[in-house]
Amino acid sequence: MPEVKIEGEEKEDIKKKAEAEAETETASEEAETKTDEKEADVEEPKEEEVVDESGEEAEETSAEDPSEEEAQDAPEGTEQEAQAEGDKKKGFFKKKKDKKDEKIEELTDRVKRQMAEFENFRKRTEKEKASMYEMGAKSVIEKILPVIDNFERGLDTVPEEEADAPFTEGMRKIYKQLLSELEQIGVTTIECVGKEFDPNLHNAVMQVESEEYESGIVAQELQKGYMYRDSVVRHSMVGVVS
Repeated sequence: MPEVKIEGEEKEDIKKKAEAEAETETASEEAETKTDEKEADVEEPKEEEVVDESGEEAEETSAEDPSEEEAQDAPEGTEQEAQAEGDKKKGFFKKKKDKKDEKIEELTDRVKRQMAEFENFRKRTEKEKASMYEMGAKSVIEKILPVIDNFERGLDTVPEEEADAPFTEGMRKIYKQLLSELEQIGVTTIECVGKEFDPNLHNAVMQVESEEYESGIVAQELQKGYMYRDSVVRHSMVGVVS
């Protein structure tokens, strides 16, 4: 009998333990459910915050979108102003040249100016030399012309019987040689008889009557005139028909 009693007590103890374990399990389950509910309550605002953040991001993107649209829809004037500012900046940087480059440009410009001045000086000097040479030649020719006049006067006074004499022939050859040398350097005689009077070439010293020529025509040559190239060395002394 005592053994049976012990067994009954053990059964009761086992029963009580089972009930206690069941109560603890239910309590733990209830606690887990409560914690889950709390976690769910805590997580829901986070989702709202995420939604809010995403909303804010959407608002930010939507706020950025109009600016982009405004930038796209901006008038051409704004783009031109921006381009002008860019050009100004480029010009500003271009103006900031290296001192070495500025010095090179300055020296180059100076050399060009000096070369142009030297070229002008050379041309002017050559022109002055030519004019001086022409003046010197004209002065020498003026001194030779009286010698030619004397040759002509001497040959005109030779009698006919002495025209073929050796002396006369020699004087005539010297006269022709002198004229040929003057022609080679550019000295020519001025034609006057039968030509219209030209004050630039002729020097009228008298008026004559002529049945052969009309009025204003040179009928007589009293002294030969000569030209050196394009300038008159000595005017022809002439008589003009009145």
